Amino acid sequence: MSSLVDHLRNHGDRTAVLTESTQLTYAELAELVAGFAAELGPRRRLVLLETRNDVTTLVRYLGALAGHHVVLPVPPGRDNRHIVETYRPDIVADGSGVHVRADGGHRLHDDLAVLMSTSGSTGSPKLVRLSYANLIANARSIAEYLDIRETDRAATTLPMSYCYGLSVVHSHLLVGAALILTERSVADDGFWDLFRGHRGTSFAGVPYTFELLDRIGFATMDLPHLRYVTQAGGRMPPERVRDYAAVAERQGWRLYVMYGATEATARMAYLPAHLAYHRPNSIGIPIPGGEFSIEPLDEWTEEGTGELVYRGDNVMMGYAHSVADLAAGHTLSALRTGDIARQADDGLYEVLGRRSRFVKMFGLRIDLAQLETTLRDSGVRAMCTDAGERLAVVAAGAHDATEVRRLCATAAGVPAGAVDTVVVDELPTLPSGKPDYPAGRALATSTRQSARADGDLRSLFAEVLQTDPARIDDDASFVDLGGNSLTYVTMSLRLERALGQLPTDWPRRSIRELQNLPAPKARRWTSWGSTLETSVALRAIAIVLVVGSHAELFELWGGAHILLGVAGYNFARFCLTPLPRRVRVRHLRNTVAWIAIPSVLWVAFALVVTDDYHATNLLLANKILGPDDSMTAGRLWFVEVLVWTLLALAVLFWIPAMDRLERAHPFTLAMGFLALGMVLRYDLLGITMGNDAMFSMLAFWFFAAGWAAAKAQTVWQRAAVSAVLAVGLLGYFDDMWRLILVLTGLALLIWLPAVRCPAGVAVVAGVIAEASLYIYLTHYQVYPLFGSHELVGVVAAIVVGITVSAAVTLARQKLRTQAQLVGAGSRSAMSPS
Repeated sequence: MSSLVDHLRNHGDRTAVLTESTQLTYAELAELVAGFAAELGPRRRLVLLETRNDVTTLVRYLGALAGHHVVLPVPPGRDNRHIVETYRPDIVADGSGVHVRADGGHRLHDDLAVLMSTSGSTGSPKLVRLSYANLIANARSIAEYLDIRETDRAATTLPMSYCYGLSVVHSHLLVGAALILTERSVADDGFWDLFRGHRGTSFAGVPYTFELLDRIGFATMDLPHLRYVTQAGGRMPPERVRDYAAVAERQGWRLYVMYGATEATARMAYLPAHLAYHRPNSIGIPIPGGEFSIEPLDEWTEEGTGELVYRGDNVMMGYAHSVADLAAGHTLSALRTGDIARQADDGLYEVLGRRSRFVKMFGLRIDLAQLETTLRDSGVRAMCTDAGERLAVVAAGAHDATEVRRLCATAAGVPAGAVDTVVVDELPTLPSGKPDYPAGRALATSTRQSARADGDLRSLFAEVLQTDPARIDDDASFVDLGGNSLTYVTMSLRLERALGQLPTDWPRRSIRELQNLPAPKARRWTSWGSTLETSVALRAIAIVLVVGSHAELFELWGGAHILLGVAGYNFARFCLTPLPRRVRVRHLRNTVAWIAIPSVLWVAFALVVTDDYHATNLLLANKILGPDDSMTAGRLWFVEVLVWTLLALAVLFWIPAMDRLERAHPFTLAMGFLALGMVLRYDLLGITMGNDAMFSMLAFWFFAAGWAAAKAQTVWQRAAVSAVLAVGLLGYFDDMWRLILVLTGLALLIWLPAVRCPAGVAVVAGVIAEASLYIYLTHYQVYPLFGSHELVGVVAAIVVGITVSAAVTLARQKLRTQAQLVGAGSRSAMSPS
């Protein structure tokens, strides 16, 4: 490594580093590195380096290595007191500059190059000692099996304080490739702008990275220069490996799933890209220059299984527990991984479980025993275990569960939302007196419901959207997470109760932003303490008008047309979002399913117990296919129009050109569809499909008006939508009061986003609005049961619809819970007891 500067210079004018504002050639980087090496001086020193993915960190790291110093990389903003007190670094290089401390008098072994933490940020002073030969050997192996070329450009998606992130730097600089240095997350649009702009060819990810990629629609991204993607830092679910292998095959890049440890500098094994789809459970084969053996264990009696042991030039010199260990030489030649493994018939290795108590989460290797020690040092006696992709913590004594969760999350370096915590009088134990970790896991995970009651927004979003809280990122919004008009009402009411008040743009605000909203100001009139969005109020009022008019309690027609306009309004807000095209279409597909499946199921039930419907209603096409001579022929026209409209739009927006057009000109395109609706409304094309079939096409313009209303951002745009609405309504209804009712409702939707109302009214309206689809579906079969008691029939129809809505929600929750339990059982079967 003493010739590191010469190595950099040999690549001359090739691009070495790219950032948002800087570009360095290898020659320029070499001069900066040589300058920092000179600044550190000739005497060999221990350098604690606070790392960021920027030019300054890269130059300091390479300069320290070039000067034959020993580097101890640490993440920024963390409490490194244990490390500093134990190893007394000579130099601390952080965000404020380079600080020379008192002479530590270190005796540093000649081969020692880098010290790396092994256990996330649990405060352990135990470090891995890596030599210059370790670094070079692993970099060469990685560059060989990934076929890294001089033309490659890798984005830094992982920190340099993490061996995986540092290995990306080593392997690319070794062959003269370029690094795209960035601190941005893959969930940030700016990351992909930078990646495309600099013609990025690869990036690395831990399992959590790929969860973020799922949410942003990575599978549909246009990345013309991408050659390969790597994954390590923990076991990724096989189904996700297979999904990304399929995406890679389809789009022409390669997926490499890798296995490693800090003790092996970074990598020990990789799964050849062509095997990723068919062998997603495997860690693959040893890296070039490395080899595995399997040593039998008494507790694992299955033939061919045992502890996985690795040998290679990248195996660490040994551990350091104190400053005295820095003078030690190589203390081992083989690395006992602690993983239970076997070699399959095809030669690939498979990991079956763990001997020791380590887990990997968010790319961190977390020592559960050390985590318990850290908590004990803070005065908390606890047992820590994993619960799938979460930490489960049971604390004994008089502690606050929220505070224990915070301490544990801080110590482990994971989000607090990924920690399940419970406080008990005594820790659960086995008859032998040993900790009963399965019982502790069950106790801790049972507290998630309590976390929701405490106002955990992540859990609140998970409950409403029927997903796992661990898969929800604080930087995601309601729209990002697939929220739609059917979950919007519940979400807004729950958030209003949790936060006090909501901004009108809350669906697009991240969970983090919502958590950081200022406390609401005290109001003089507390009885008018809730904000109710106009779209929600209109849904509640319109469905009551529909049921009341059908039951002949009163005659106020037009509610279904208002609902159609609101549906278009919500389509524009929750389907035509900034998310990638495939994600948009997936959200739209889910919205259609939420409407169509309950409708078909209810029709099937009604066909059995009544004579109300025809088989064509099962296709939601009665208006098109007939028969039209039945008293009940048009009962479900609103659902039919809505489902077929959404299906047609899903097909249209699958077309990339249409998707791009809407993003570039959202209001103009909405007005274009409104114009199309008006063409159909006046039958300017002379289409003859029969009166009933044409009725469905005629009604489309109400949906389009709601769509345009949602995209109207200026006064003149709202005025334009209002004008078209007024013109279209003239002559559409024979009843003037019906015209006025629909015009008033949709005009409110255009001009008044929300209204203030008593809290009780907001809750009732929200419940009715949320159940509006089920009220619409069921009311035809409910109110006739009460004969001339129209008011009782209307109330009963609304109550039945609300009850069905609640039952469907409960059923979905149970199905999700069962799915999670099955998944947890599968993971448990793959894990050591």
